Amino acid sequence: MAAAPASADGLPGMKGIDHVGVTVPNMDEAVGFFVDVLGCRKAMSFGPFRDDEGTFMTDLVNVHPRAVIDTITLVRCGNGSNIELFQYQAPDQATEPPKNSDVGGHHIAFYVDDIDAAATYLRDQGVRTMMGPVPIEDGSAAGQSIMYFLAPWGLQLEAISYPNGMAYEKDGGTVLWSPRDQDK
Repeated sequence: MAAAPASADGLPGMKGIDHVGVTVPNMDEAVGFFVDVLGCRKAMSFGPFRDDEGTFMTDLVNVHPRAVIDTITLVRCGNGSNIELFQYQAPDQATEPPKNSDVGGHHIAFYVDDIDAAATYLRDQGVRTMMGPVPIEDGSAAGQSIMYFLAPWGLQLEAISYPNGMAYEKDGGTVLWSPRDQDK
């Protein structure tokens, strides 16, 4: 069953998520990981952006006025949203990635058809994986299996699979968008 678009009175003309932006410590390493390990495709790179005298950077993206975006690279991963990678320099830059439990913590989840094969592949590539795959057997998320893993610089990522759907879908309410629906 294809997911029906969510409806809400909100942002006029919203179609969906275009990209997720992530700041990385080293663009070459990040692009190499996303392309060579995860299988994403590099679409484009551009930059730098800076303002050595004014407040452009603060006004535009709420960072230190002397912050510099060295490079921006966009990658496309399968049938999902794009990922925009930023390499910044800033006088007040924090270099420790947030945990999922931190305010502003985050992760990017990649849908996979076979989570056991994905787990084996990631481990064979030397990627640090967390516990799992863990099958969810109870509650509204029953039917999915998950496993978190880390990019070399600590970005939290997740492999997720629910080839037969999740329990909540049987309720007839809003169904989440899924890359698995793109093959139907």
